[in-house]
Amino acid sequence: MIKTLVSVLACLSIGIAARAADVFNVKDFGAKGDGVTLDSPAINAAIEEAVANGGGQVYLPTGTYLSGSIRLKSNIDLHLSPGCVIKAAPASMKAYDESESFGGFPEYQDGGHTYFHNSLIWAEGANNVSITGHGMIDGEGLTKHDTEKAGIVQGGSIGTGDKSIALKQCRRVTLRDFTVYRGGHFAVIMTGCDLSTIDNLTIDTNRDGIDIDCCKYMTVTNCRVNTPSDDAIVLKSSYALKKPVLCEHIAVTNCNVTGYECGTLLDGTYVPAKVGWVCGRFKLGTESNGGYRNISLSNCTFMYSSGLAFEEVDQGVMENIVVTNITMSHVHHYPIYITTGCRNRGPKEVTHPSSARDIQISNVVADDCDSLCSIIVTGLPEEPVRNVWLSNIRLQFRGGGARELVNKDYREQSTHYPEPKFAGHTPAYGLYARHVVGLHADDLTFTYADPEYRPAVVLDDVKDSSLRNIDAPTEPGVDKIVQFNCENITIK
Repeated sequence: MIKTLVSVLACLSIGIAARAADVFNVKDFGAKGDGVTLDSPAINAAIEEAVANGGGQVYLPTGTYLSGSIRLKSNIDLHLSPGCVIKAAPASMKAYDESESFGGFPEYQDGGHTYFHNSLIWAEGANNVSITGHGMIDGEGLTKHDTEKAGIVQGGSIGTGDKSIALKQCRRVTLRDFTVYRGGHFAVIMTGCDLSTIDNLTIDTNRDGIDIDCCKYMTVTNCRVNTPSDDAIVLKSSYALKKPVLCEHIAVTNCNVTGYECGTLLDGTYVPAKVGWVCGRFKLGTESNGGYRNISLSNCTFMYSSGLAFEEVDQGVMENIVVTNITMSHVHHYPIYITTGCRNRGPKEVTHPSSARDIQISNVVADDCDSLCSIIVTGLPEEPVRNVWLSNIRLQFRGGGARELVNKDYREQSTHYPEPKFAGHTPAYGLYARHVVGLHADDLTFTYADPEYRPAVVLDDVKDSSLRNIDAPTEPGVDKIVQFNCENITIK
């Protein structure tokens, strides 16, 4: 009996030792965690030791770790314990890696999408990597500006960290449980990453929250993303991989998007942002060389934020998009925006137009929507948007639109940057569609607070479409539905 017990204890001891060997505490490598000492050399040393031992968890205990670039590698879990803060070093410390060369290939996207190594935490070509734990990443020393331009800083160091987390061409990535505060140009950007999970992040930042570019087979769940000045959760398909690559098979669910002043989500004061043009929103675009396919957004809430933007303007495709169960309050600029354009930021040899088809949006409730824009669905004259289903949508607008707007020559998207504010008020207050084939709207309810003298619905060059159960008030003498150049429209 005693021999058996000794044997069991010995086995347990060996198991504990084996597990301990897989954990690499950064303080054992010289990290201080005092907020003054530059700890990124120690953190990187711990990562290298873990890699030399086949991988493991690089553990940051409670403390504030002043840091420049941290280089993630394959089979590494960077674990931020509760009370741990990785604090981005100021540019004056020159603690960030040089931005890599793009290889002389033409750039069709800004520096933030092109360069990765000058970030606080970055990885390229790594497999089975993760950042986990209930700690925080504070990007105080990062820039929120795009400081790199084509042909100016290729391969050079600008001395400034650009992004909190930048991952390129990685597989099996997990980001879970931590918080990002003031995350720089992007809090998280993942480009060309597959088979990945983003779960239970809290992001309160002054530019983009989560950027997913040219990725596939990814889930984003249970995240809170506060971005008063830019996009919250955004899918892109840039030319950063030197070829058009679809962003596809992406599911986003159970997330909160807000547009409070930066920092007030975290401190609980929830102060609505006072910004001039955009805050929050879920977006596809604008970078869209490859396009988007098989995208799902569900069970999300938006507060003091722009709504849903689906933009294909760089000669890619946008198809098989499903959105359901969305609530919004205090909607900035627009609730739902679907468009194609011909900005065509890519190789001149590509000549086919952008396209969009098979988009379904249902079960949306929104209040206090800006009077600037109705729901917008606009295609190109030569390539209309095809097959859009809108159903069970309830929108409350502020109202106040002028009667003459119904005849407004609303700007064609063309080569313009696809932001509705530049086109001004839509001709309709509830739904405006142009260059669309197969628009099917069913069970839509629109209301307004101040008197609204625009029609509820305006269709322009819309074909083979149907409107059913449109419940929308109008002022005396204002038509509910107005059509221009339309064919085969069924209204019931």
